Amino acid sequence: MLEKTYDSASVEPKIAKIWEEADAFAAGANAKPGEDSFCIVIPPPNVTGSLHMGHALNNTLQDIMIRFERMRGKDVLWQPGMDHAGIATQMVVERQLAQRKEPSRRDMGRDAFVERVWQWKDESGGIIFNQLKRLGASCDWSRERFTMDEGLSEAVLEVFVRLYKEGLIYKDKRLVNWDPKLLTAISDLEVEQVEIKGNLWHLRYPLEEGVTYQHPVAFDEEGKATEWETRDYLVVATTRPETMLGDTGVAVNPEDERYKAIIGKHVILPIVGRRIPIVGDDYADPTAGTGAVKMTPAHDFNDFDVGKRRGLRQVSVLTTDAKVTLQENEDFLEGLTPNSQQQGMWDQLEGKDRFEARKLIVAIMEEGGLLDKIEPHTHMVPHGDRGGVPIEPRLTEQWYVDAATLAKPAIASVREGRTNFVPKNWEKTYFEWMENIQPWCVSRQLWWGHQIPAWYGPDGTVFVEKTEEAALHAAIQHYLAHEGPMKAYVEDLLENMKPGEILTRDEDVLDTWFSSALWPFSTLGWPDKTVELSRYYQTDVLVTGFDIIFFWVARMMMMGLHFMKDEDGTPVEPFHTVYVHALVRDKNGQKMSKSKGNVIDPLELIDEYGADALRFTLAIMAAQGRDVKLDPARIAGYRNFGTKLWNATRFAEMNGVKADPGFLPEDTKLTINRWILTELNKTVKEVTAGIEQFRFNEAAGALYRFVWNQFCDWYLELLKPIFMGEDEAAKTEAQACAAYVLDQTYRLLHPFMPFMTEELWEHTEARQTLLCHAAWPAPVFADQDAAEEINWLVDLVTGIRSARAEMNVPPAATAPLILVDANVATTARAGRHDAAIKRLARVETIAFADQAPKGAAQVLVGEATACLPLGSLIDVAAEKSRLEKALAKADAEMQRIVAKLGNEKFVANAKPEVVDAERERMTELEQQKQSLLTALERIAEA
Repeated sequence: MLEKTYDSASVEPKIAKIWEEADAFAAGANAKPGEDSFCIVIPPPNVTGSLHMGHALNNTLQDIMIRFERMRGKDVLWQPGMDHAGIATQMVVERQLAQRKEPSRRDMGRDAFVERVWQWKDESGGIIFNQLKRLGASCDWSRERFTMDEGLSEAVLEVFVRLYKEGLIYKDKRLVNWDPKLLTAISDLEVEQVEIKGNLWHLRYPLEEGVTYQHPVAFDEEGKATEWETRDYLVVATTRPETMLGDTGVAVNPEDERYKAIIGKHVILPIVGRRIPIVGDDYADPTAGTGAVKMTPAHDFNDFDVGKRRGLRQVSVLTTDAKVTLQENEDFLEGLTPNSQQQGMWDQLEGKDRFEARKLIVAIMEEGGLLDKIEPHTHMVPHGDRGGVPIEPRLTEQWYVDAATLAKPAIASVREGRTNFVPKNWEKTYFEWMENIQPWCVSRQLWWGHQIPAWYGPDGTVFVEKTEEAALHAAIQHYLAHEGPMKAYVEDLLENMKPGEILTRDEDVLDTWFSSALWPFSTLGWPDKTVELSRYYQTDVLVTGFDIIFFWVARMMMMGLHFMKDEDGTPVEPFHTVYVHALVRDKNGQKMSKSKGNVIDPLELIDEYGADALRFTLAIMAAQGRDVKLDPARIAGYRNFGTKLWNATRFAEMNGVKADPGFLPEDTKLTINRWILTELNKTVKEVTAGIEQFRFNEAAGALYRFVWNQFCDWYLELLKPIFMGEDEAAKTEAQACAAYVLDQTYRLLHPFMPFMTEELWEHTEARQTLLCHAAWPAPVFADQDAAEEINWLVDLVTGIRSARAEMNVPPAATAPLILVDANVATTARAGRHDAAIKRLARVETIAFADQAPKGAAQVLVGEATACLPLGSLIDVAAEKSRLEKALAKADAEMQRIVAKLGNEKFVANAKPEVVDAERERMTELEQQKQSLLTALERIAEA
């Protein structure tokens, strides 16, 4: 006999062990001969990571599809793996070294440090895999890959070298996001915007001698200037005064009447003394501030672009750790002959941290009468998400991928429908990013990662090859083929057997996203022509969040189309569908963050409610394009759903329900059995379509309705008289049918709640296979007449129960039921189900009439009206008064919310989640009001 209660804490580890021992999730497990393949590559979590709610949602949805297709007999592979997470992993190990008071990274040297990282990875990295197993993720764990393993490293080398030799990877000096704490370039995804209450400093830049212009100082009502003053300076505003040391121009809009006459003239940069040009560029907004914008091309991304258009110099004035560097800075010093006052200022600023320098520069400008004004200014400042300090746009020489060229086929693939986004609206985001794509900086100043396969000769010539031996060979061939001092130098080294002095390797490593971009084919064995690669590439669906469409999805598209070709040489996309899921937020709709203290730990939820309850909650709330507002109370509710099925199985077992190998749905005779089989048939179609169309919430909702409402609440309830009756043939059919429906239900629910269903499957009869390998149900039976009859009964009883509840009829009270305008079919149905109606609806008699009696609650069921006389059951006057008071209260609250939502200031200034909560409450009140009005209508004539 099944235990009274389901204990997820004991069942889940037991089932997980059964799956592991059976190697149940191996690639191709349960595949039917000749079936198509179905492959998903897991978005590789960081080796430093642990399971969060985003992972839980992402992997639940993947697992639903994987288990579904495996049960359908496809050759399934869910490819697992982890990302080496360059910055995060290096930080973890460096922190560990500091805590243990061991030598630092630089003290121990590169080779020893990298070896230490591998040691950490083997001992502590990748705990997230065990956490995913607790969630029920049915990956082929034997095929685990790592972005730094030998095979993926080979793929990275192959791609880098080929792209370089095709001219699609190159070195360039451009601005990057620079983390002054970690001393490396970082990607946009590793930058977070932080709101800072700072200042906007307005600085005066003197015009060169003899240059002035007319500046408006008074205006009429229409905004036209009425008074002007002659100025010999421009006012520019900045939030980063320290960058002015690197200014090489001032931009104004060419259509700005104030400044047209001085475009092409110059200002003298304070403190520095440099003569810098005034340039006309549309980037300068005449309506913003003074309309004049200082240009620091080496320290601002927008200024960099303007500088390239207008030929402005690039002068960097900060070191890698964001300290001022002037004294030995050739770019800064070029063309300058400082006087003693300027030299003194430079001496004061030299070596100062950027924020110290900011204070000093403001003080110098104020002392010199060049500080026009200071305004408080709240603005967003980019910070490194790992280092936690403001990032600096920094001009450095880095390695770049020609993303614009690689993007073209990837754009065409989506436009022409070879790759589809679900929901489709994310295609717009994809196109916006891809059509405005910039060169992709792929070098990082780290030690942990794929070291760039580039070696430099004594004269700086670069040689890119997969091995140092190949690079050395290329270098020797290069130098010996060209007459000159380098040829003699190399000949001398070779003669004295010192080839190691010819080349020096690039110290940088590749951006983590570079190896991740190869994930769909590198994990399958590329560049080798493996069986897995031919079998599972193209993969099928990519499940991801919207925040990495550009950083990961687009780059996989670019790399896949460039390197993967079919037999005819046609590029093959890495996947045909990208399913973009929404964010998991807290119950109030706020984004989860440690600072807010609203982070929900999925492992704690699994401990409390079980993995199945969490999975089902995430699935039923995963509506396309709608964020998941997760309330632990909802998870408790869906745990009750699982308990409902558990108890239904136990009830069936207590009533002799067991499988009949000879049972055929079409042979059933009882209307109730033919009804549940028809509803099962409908549910099979709905769940199958829901998963196929990525409408996981609709699939889960269909399961919920069928299991809870139709099977447990109605079918088993209507079977009770049969189980307790004397008709053995009816009882035998009901037992066999209930067993069949339970069997099919376990199958349908398995992708969503795998642990409990596998346990029930194993318990209920001797099985030839695990549930995860059982065949997916097919729609095989439908009897619309039976379905309409029992659904009529359900609607009638439900309507009567609702009316009784609305009227506050005492639960124990019975009432007569009068069916008005019932046709022949309804009259016959009422006769056939007389006992069930009386028992389930608390009805004492059933009669028929042509007109509704006065003082009766009325419920429409089909063509007939079911009437319940209320006079003898309730205090009509008191009930009417109660309903009117409740209606007045609802109206008052609705008016309050209408006023609030009609207040533009409230809507504009309140937090979005507060506004959303008010709108949700309004919807609830509208539904409540409608129910109250219906109840008043029913009581009106009583």
